[in-house]
Amino acid sequence: MKRNKIYFWIATVVIFLFEGIMPVSTLIFSPENFNAGTKPLGYPDYFAYALIVCKFLGATAIIIPNFSPKIKEWAYAGLTFNLVFAIISHAVVDGNIGYILTPVFVGVVLSISYINYHKIEKNG
Repeated sequence: MKRNKIYFWIATVVIFLFEGIMPVSTLIFSPENFNAGTKPLGYPDYFAYALIVCKFLGATAIIIPNFSPKIKEWAYAGLTFNLVFAIISHAVVDGNIGYILTPVFVGVVLSISYINYHKIEKNG
């Protein structure tokens, strides 16, 4: 049980840093680069803003203890959809496997967080 909590918190903090803090800090401290991941793929700037807000809200929802389980499920789903579509977008537009590695890595960490979240919830 304790091991599951350790895995959950390590993975969740990594997700919060990658998906929650990093995009917001880019928008604040380096606003000219806020769309560095979406512009080369042909997405408009407003899409980057929406992603930043949604990623921050989702990462915040999963890191807050005792938050609504239903909202946490939707947050995990939303973050997963974001990563899946990032992989698809890069595969179709770039065709370069190197750009796919980051969303795959974050997806693996997100799945570790999700699996251990459910193990913790199941065991009380």
